[in-house]
Amino acid sequence: MDYEAALDASLQRLHDEGRYRTFIDIERRKGHFPQAVWRRPDGTERDITVWCGNDYLGMGQHPEVLAAMHEALDATGAGSGGTRNISGTTVYHKRLEAELADLHGKEAALVFSSAYIANDATLSTLRLLFPGLIIYSDALNHASMIEGVRRGGGAKRIFRHNDVAHLRELLAADDPAAPKLIAFESIYSMDGDFGPIAAICDLAEEFNALTYIDEVHAVGMYGPRGAGVAERDGQMHRIDIINATLAKAYGVFGGYIAASARMVDAVRSYAPGFIFTTSLPPAVAAGAAASVRILKTAQHLRDAQQLHARILKMRLKGLGLPIIDHGSHIVPVHVGDPVHCKMLSDMLLDQYGIYVQPINFPTVPRGTERLRFTPSPVHDAGQIDHLVKAMDALWRHCALNRAEVSA
Repeated sequence: MDYEAALDASLQRLHDEGRYRTFIDIERRKGHFPQAVWRRPDGTERDITVWCGNDYLGMGQHPEVLAAMHEALDATGAGSGGTRNISGTTVYHKRLEAELADLHGKEAALVFSSAYIANDATLSTLRLLFPGLIIYSDALNHASMIEGVRRGGGAKRIFRHNDVAHLRELLAADDPAAPKLIAFESIYSMDGDFGPIAAICDLAEEFNALTYIDEVHAVGMYGPRGAGVAERDGQMHRIDIINATLAKAYGVFGGYIAASARMVDAVRSYAPGFIFTTSLPPAVAAGAAASVRILKTAQHLRDAQQLHARILKMRLKGLGLPIIDHGSHIVPVHVGDPVHCKMLSDMLLDQYGIYVQPINFPTVPRGTERLRFTPSPVHDAGQIDHLVKAMDALWRHCALNRAEVSA
């Protein structure tokens, strides 16, 4: 086989379909987020505004977070030195897990190197802990959840997205004595819609199933203390396992689960993705713990972020642009074609200094390609106005349809 030719053909298919992913080289500037510097391929630089970052609340720039990281770095050095079992558990990891357990009102928490690994490792390991486990998974669950369910083997049932009636049919059709787990998300990040948490918990109680929720795009953002949508809706105590990230609203790095002490002990004792992975650097753990602690009382940041998201949606809707609006902080603009989506992204960056990455297949289904804006508290009125005017001009220039998608 000509391996080089096979690689070329695979990459060319992505180019031909208009979904080859280009990594934009940017440098964030401390204290100036969402401003950054874009280093063009020709070596020149341009100031830009980042409109697609997951540092939703700007916590990656927060002085107290940075101070906590500096303190831990100066005290301990760069890395943790090993896995959690072999020299890699420090006071910083324990403090972080205590903050997370307190955040979610659970007995314990377990930190992983990412929320992807936390989902994959936990969901696949649950099969070992509960032989014969049937997992009921929402059709639009994140790739990390899908991988964890698949890799664990065993029976799975896919219910139509947010369709509680379909989930009930699937649960009712299975052996009442079989162990069951329902896996779903609180916010599905591509459309920004919410999972029906209370209704799913009702079914879980009726059919004696465990509940597993991914709050990755919600922690820090929703609830009185930023514990997520389950906290906002008063349902957190009904969730058996909560998965979330430290790399989005908390602005640092890593992922975790929060659950009962017994559940966490079992996962940490059996999950290869936890056992055989070097633990987070102490400085990262310290910064994350500080961010979690700060956001437990920083309602003003959540309020400002929601306000800016509402303003941006209202203004883009006023132009007749096809906004997908489910009331969350995520602002998707439907384009529906990968080539047009990439072209709009390139033009926003080149002509207006606005950075928003195109979202194409396989992240979203073909035909639903979109630009996905993530306003933050630190985007100001002038930046919002500049974005709206740029979108209006480019939409007219590209002769795209207006208001073909809305919710």
